[in-house]
Amino acid sequence: MSLLETLIEDFHSKLNETRHNVLRDFSFPKTEKMIKVAVGMRRSGKTYFLYQHIHQLLKQKIPLEAILYLNFEDDRLLPMNQKTMAELIESFYSLYPENHHRQCYLLLDEVQNIEEWQLVVRRFFDTKNIQIYITGSSAKLLSKEIATSLRGRSISIEIWPYNFHEYLLAHSVEISKKPAGKKTLDILGKHFSDFLQTGGFPAVQELPENIHRETLQNYVETVVFRDVIERYRVTNIAFLKYLTHTLLKNFSSIFSLNKFYNDVKSQGYQIAKDTIYNYLSYLEDTYLIATVPIFTESFRQSQVNPRKIYVVDNGLIQANIFTQSDNVGRLFENQIYLDLRRQGKKIFYYKTKSGYEIDFITEESNGKREIIQATWDLSDIKTREREERALAEAEQELHIKGKIIDRNSYINDFLMR
Repeated sequence: MSLLETLIEDFHSKLNETRHNVLRDFSFPKTEKMIKVAVGMRRSGKTYFLYQHIHQLLKQKIPLEAILYLNFEDDRLLPMNQKTMAELIESFYSLYPENHHRQCYLLLDEVQNIEEWQLVVRRFFDTKNIQIYITGSSAKLLSKEIATSLRGRSISIEIWPYNFHEYLLAHSVEISKKPAGKKTLDILGKHFSDFLQTGGFPAVQELPENIHRETLQNYVETVVFRDVIERYRVTNIAFLKYLTHTLLKNFSSIFSLNKFYNDVKSQGYQIAKDTIYNYLSYLEDTYLIATVPIFTESFRQSQVNPRKIYVVDNGLIQANIFTQSDNVGRLFENQIYLDLRRQGKKIFYYKTKSGYEIDFITEESNGKREIIQATWDLSDIKTREREERALAEAEQELHIKGKIIDRNSYINDFLMR
C-alpha cells in the first residue's frame, strides 16, 4: 500500500470517529471561486472544523473519493518540499482517475510547514476543477504568502477555542431558549463560571483537573518552541519564556513595553528593545496573545501608547499563572474580548479625559462604533455608579453610544440569541 493510500485510509477512519463532534459556530464563506483559509492557535479546533466541513460536503452527496485531506503535522509527510507536495496531490488523481472529470475538494491542514506551499496551491487552483481549504497556525506567514501568490484568490476566517455556546454543547447541557426564570439563570450562571475556569480548548474538556492543567501548560510550551523558537530561530529562549509568562499574567491589562524594557534591564537582561517588539509580534502571530491599541484619531498616538493584552483562552490563563478568584472580573473581560473578536470587529480601548479606562471601543466593517464596559458584578452600588459615570463620560467625548455588560446581562443576552 502506498503512503497516499495509507493516509486516505487513516483519514476515512478519523472521519467516522468525528461524526458526532461538537458543531462549531464557524463556517467557510460560500464562494466557489476563492481558496478558503482558516487560521488560529494550535489545538483550537481547526482540524475538527475541517472534518465538520467534510461531513457537510458528504451530506451534499459529494463522493468521498473526490475529497483529499492532508495533515502536514503528520511525521510521515515530513520533511516535504514544494515538489513532493505537488507529486502527492497528483498521485491522488492517479489513484482516482475519475477525479480528472469532476470537482474535487482538497483540504490542507497546517500548510505553513511546507516551504513554497502557496505555489503548489495556486497551480492546482488555476488548472483543476477543485475547491481548496487551508488551515494554519501562523497569521502573518500565511498572510504574507497569500499576499504574494494568492492575492485575490483567497478568503480567511479565524478559528478560536469554544465559546460559551459550544462549551455547553460539549458538556451536553441543554438550555431552553424560552423566557428564563431564576432557576435557568442560576444554572447557566454556574456553567458560565465553570467555563471561565475550564476554558474552551476542545481536547481538555473532560480531563481530570491535574491533567487538564498540564495539557494547557504543554500547549503554551508547544507554541513557544514550535511556532516561535523554531520558526523564527529565536536564541534567547530564557527571555522569551519570561516575556510569555509576563504577558499571560497581564491579561486584560495595559502593558507598557517601555516600562517592561526598563524593568528587565534593571534585572540584568541584555536585550534590545526592538527584540522585545519582535518577540511580542511573534507571540501575537501564534494567536496565543492579542494586543489592543488605544482609540485615537492620531496614528502616532496609537503607536506610542501602551496596548492592552488579551489571551486566547481563559482556561489556558488559569493553568499557566494560577489566577486567584478575585481575578474573575479580568477573566470576564478577556471573554468579552474573545466574543467581540469572533464577531470580526476592530477593537480598541480608551481613556477618558478624567482618566477613566473604557474596556472596549468596537468598530464594525460598516463603520458602526460602540462603547462597551465589561464588569462581572454590578450589584455593588459604588461599582455601578463608577461604571455608569465612565460610560457617560466616554459617550459625551466620543459621541458614540455604549453599554455595560455584566454577568447577568451576558447570560440574558445569550438566551435571547
